[in-house]
Amino acid sequence: MNHDVIITCALTGAGDTTARSPHVPVTPKQIAAAAVEAAKAGATVVHCHVRDPHTGKFSRDVALYREVMERIREADIDIIVNLTAGMGGDLEIGDGEHPMEFGANTDLVGPMTRLAHVEELLPEICTLDCGTLNFGDGDTIYVSTPSQLRAGARRIQALRVKAELEIFDTGHLWFAKQMIKEGLLDNPLFQLCLGIPWGAPADTTTMKAMVDNLPANAVVGWLWYRPHADADGRASSVAGRQCPGRSGRQLVAGQGRTRHQRSTGGTRQRNSQPPGRASHDPGRRSHQDGSYQARLVPSRHKTL
Repeated sequence: MNHDVIITCALTGAGDTTARSPHVPVTPKQIAAAAVEAAKAGATVVHCHVRDPHTGKFSRDVALYREVMERIREADIDIIVNLTAGMGGDLEIGDGEHPMEFGANTDLVGPMTRLAHVEELLPEICTLDCGTLNFGDGDTIYVSTPSQLRAGARRIQALRVKAELEIFDTGHLWFAKQMIKEGLLDNPLFQLCLGIPWGAPADTTTMKAMVDNLPANAVVGWLWYRPHADADGRASSVAGRQCPGRSGRQLVAGQGRTRHQRSTGGTRQRNSQPPGRASHDPGRRSHQDGSYQARLVPSRHKTL
């Protein structure tokens, strides 16, 4: 077994995480500070959303992303930045017999607008949500059509940004493979997101089916989300387990804010590491349940 790990920290997560915890960073300054803290703690990648500083709600404001990126870069830390490009796909269908009267939670824009901040800031990684989904109970749908996905993938490829494919259901994986077949994606990362209503359920049978259908030598992480009530009534997530015979493992801990991802087969070395930068010392690490031992990859050997 390969014990090298890549640790990804999702600094705020998507959704209404600010209502669940007062510790979720909101302003660009707070988000960038969280990125610096994560890097110093051993993270290799930070996954960034931004928030409206006044309301704490999600935002697509390019200026907020710009400030976060500038602050991270000014800190001169050894970290890979993954910017979400999933915002702008929410469609709230109108109530009852009035489906065309879209609700107040609708935030629906085209594929190039979803990538506006990526185009300007050129992070190392950005996400691509690979299909439409009934997102939770109620009337909200996340919209990502085949034509939108092809346009987004083509633009990400032209920008030479690494795509992280967010896979919420089996059909999303099927279409992701189709885009690879069409030459629209170059060695993307796969993120298998299980247990998010109403996509692929978080069970072993579904997980195995998805893993068995990954491309050969895929670099893959996965999120296993099973909401349950904490003592204070909040939902939280539990860790997934290793996918035997495939090339990745991801652990999601506590409100979906921290992700530990291991990549083995099909990786390529990141060559932009300047000599002399601080590196994380390799050492043995174990999860609280003792089920997994891992060795941190020195930063000069980071792989994507």
